[in-house]
Amino acid sequence: MTVVLDNPLAVRRAAMDLLARREHGRVELTRKLRKRGAPEDMIDAALQRLSEEGLLSEARYLESFVAYRARAGYGPQRIREELGQRGLARGDIDQALRESGIDWFEQLRETWQRKFAGRLPADVRERAQQGRFLAYRGYSLEMIGRLLRGCDE
Repeated sequence: MTVVLDNPLAVRRAAMDLLARREHGRVELTRKLRKRGAPEDMIDAALQRLSEEGLLSEARYLESFVAYRARAGYGPQRIREELGQRGLARGDIDQALRESGIDWFEQLRETWQRKFAGRLPADVRERAQQGRFLAYRGYSLEMIGRLLRGCDE
């Protein structure tokens, strides 16, 4: 059964259903509602009202997304890239990363521990393998180098 989003109440209800599951950014919510067939003008009006009521918040979305991806072992560079692809402003993303209170070096260490059992690389090949994995996860080369040299901060 497909719900027709042809009136403001239906668009609002669909948006609230999505927000009840998890936080969404405005761009992401717009895309999902558009995909469901909602007219652009009704989407804009519904999202504006939800923002005014505090039900749709980019700041809450950013905070939630950063925490979720960090818990999954991703670093700030990867998270920044993913949020940028979701249409969020670079300044807002950088502020959310700064205000997250996450110790990124500790996150890096935990991710490395889980993947490599805390075993420092024995040779150049192993060092490159560990470095590539951690860089792909979104950690800076400077942080990775410090960790793989065995430095503790």
